Amino acid sequence: MPTLAAHPNAQNEPVLLACGLVKQFANRRVVDGVDLRCRAGQVLGLLGANGAGKTTTLRLCYGFLQPDAGTIRVAGVDRHTDPEAAARWVGVCTQDDTFDTDFTVRGNLEQMSRYFRPRPPAVKARVTALLERFGLDRYANAKPDILSGGYRRRLMLARALVHEPRLLFLDEPTTGLDPQARLEVWELIDTLRREGLGIVLTTHYMDEAERLSDELLILREGRVVAAGHSRAVLGNLIGEHMLVLDARDPAVSVVRDWVRQAGLPEPTRVLSSLHLALDGPGLAQFSTRFGDLRFEVRPPTLDDLFLKLAEPS
Repeated sequence: MPTLAAHPNAQNEPVLLACGLVKQFANRRVVDGVDLRCRAGQVLGLLGANGAGKTTTLRLCYGFLQPDAGTIRVAGVDRHTDPEAAARWVGVCTQDDTFDTDFTVRGNLEQMSRYFRPRPPAVKARVTALLERFGLDRYANAKPDILSGGYRRRLMLARALVHEPRLLFLDEPTTGLDPQARLEVWELIDTLRREGLGIVLTTHYMDEAERLSDELLILREGRVVAAGHSRAVLGNLIGEHMLVLDARDPAVSVVRDWVRQAGLPEPTRVLSSLHLALDGPGLAQFSTRFGDLRFEVRPPTLDDLFLKLAEPS
């Protein structure tokens, strides 16, 4: 049986390299000039509020949609000129469970292997190894509908890996899972990263993004607004400090006036607290002006970033 050799360029570029991606629906650019790259052994976190273009960008990269403009290379293979070869290096784990309930757990893995040409070598041994690795061996001959949410996620991950891809797309991989199941999925993802798999992750759980991602790519209205390590991204988009004060304090109206006069971004209200992003000089000015006011200062988080991205532009 023929085997698939890596493209000669695969060693000289990221496992995913996408440049200038554009996708338009109904005269609206959902993806507008997006560049992204993911190296082997790296988790790239793709973040943004609902409607930012995350899922569409993923679908362009793994071939579910065709871009209106731009190029995509996977493991050195141009997706446009050789889509079948590019697809052979890609695994996809969608947010929704898409396994076939007519087959057993083992049967789902075996069926998935049949979609690829050339066929993955030693499929039965590969399936057995994946069942053991993901703790699914005791359910191998059962139908997937008996599995808990956490084990359904394990099956989706195992199925995405049956053909030994070099790049894995994870779209909201832990949505709906309890804390223990989420942690188990995190550990599986971290192990796959350490073994050299390139992973592109979308999630609305900011703790998940912070724990798993080596780098972040932030989308807003289809465009990249920041990229890099989480600390650098937060510094660029939020600031050095997050000041938190009681939104019910009578002095809040004076604080808001000061914010507007200083040309600072409007504070964000979260329940009964007000969150104000400040740089070092801004914090010093605030402390001088409102020294008698009770407030807390903490580093910015990805939750702060997500709230900012969800605001109207």
